[in-house]
Amino acid sequence: MRLVPETLNRALEGGLAPAWLVAGDEPLRVGEAADAIRARARAEGYSGREVAFVESGFDWGEFAAGLRAMSLFAERRVVELRMPKPKPGVEGGKTLVAAVDEPVPDVLLLVITDKIEWADRSGAWVKAFEERAACVDAEQLLPEQLPSWVDSRMRRAGLVPDADAAQLLADRCEGNLVAAHQEIELLRLLSGPGPVNAETVAESVASSARYHVFQLGEALLAGDAPRSLRILDGLAAEGEEPTLVLWCVAEELRSILQWSPQPGGARRLFRGGRRRKELLAGAARRVPRATALALLDAAARADLLIKGPRKDEAWGELARIASELCIAARNRAG
Repeated sequence: MRLVPETLNRALEGGLAPAWLVAGDEPLRVGEAADAIRARARAEGYSGREVAFVESGFDWGEFAAGLRAMSLFAERRVVELRMPKPKPGVEGGKTLVAAVDEPVPDVLLLVITDKIEWADRSGAWVKAFEERAACVDAEQLLPEQLPSWVDSRMRRAGLVPDADAAQLLADRCEGNLVAAHQEIELLRLLSGPGPVNAETVAESVASSARYHVFQLGEALLAGDAPRSLRILDGLAAEGEEPTLVLWCVAEELRSILQWSPQPGGARRLFRGGRRRKELLAGAARRVPRATALALLDAAARADLLIKGPRKDEAWGELARIASELCIAARNRAG
């Protein structure tokens, strides 16, 4: 039985397989899938838990013997095997196949490992879990899947987001589901249950340094020099890496250069939403192309400062770029 985290609970309602494989490169999805299996096992009387780690020199024979050993207290137990890479080797593969084909009464085997690449799917031990036990693939989500995932998580937390709110939070977390989960919890605590729009999301996460960077982008697009410089000063004081700030500034400049109001034209709607679209369209009208190109060159020089012995000077260069961008936008606007 091959599952994904979204179908795991339904499968668990049908009962526990004697052996489970949870594999993936997305820590939150892997962790929550394993938690769901453990919770179901506890509900069915598996009160014991043993954890083994596959390291250099791991004794598979000893592990197999431990699986079959009687519990001191005759309790049902979960035997958890943490395997950093899905490559158990010949002996390990045979041990896992045997564990699936000859399950030990009152023992539930839970193997947790990294993402299984397509080439490794043909391994006998993987097929044993997929065909005769249960395998949960907890891989990273595709970018287009993130807004739906965020929307679902927000609703589970009692929030009712509109499309812009879910898109904004998905974009700002850049695929980091742990960060998204934390921000949803923060949003729930700050705003309480109920409807949520993009403005609420932006305001509720304003205390996060990571989101200050995105607020910097909004200030730059709006031509708000005082606010941009305040945010830069705050980020520097908090010890934020200038690399992240440089990325934000460069992305805004590239977005301005690639914006087109014409149907089918190139558009860069980073960290989406209606407000984002309006700010970017306005900045693209106001900032001369030559200025944006020159500031991109300045950003490249700032990158060299960051990577060299004069890293501290990068903040001054970033402030100069931000000021010139805002001045250009403000002058054209006037």
